[in-house]
Amino acid sequence: MGRLDAFDVGPKKLTVQTEFFARPNWRIETKVYLAGALKKVYNEDLSATPEDELQRTIDTFHRAKMDEIVTGLRKRQQ
Repeated sequence: MGRLDAFDVGPKKLTVQTEFFARPNWRIETKVYLAGALKKVYNEDLSATPEDELQRTIDTFHRAKMDEIVTGLRKRQQ
């Protein structure tokens, strides 16, 4: 379970990867890579999330991080 998006930022590729981990507790990690180098890691505890809402929660978290990154990139361009 997870998400992966990649897009070009100038001559480099920006990759955002969100993964679900079941052990030791349910959690997701979103990793941000620029040109293959790990730049930032975000973590979210999902131990209180009902199982039938996991994928929706992962998608929402991933989308929020993508939006945050895009907003930051747009501010840099101005």
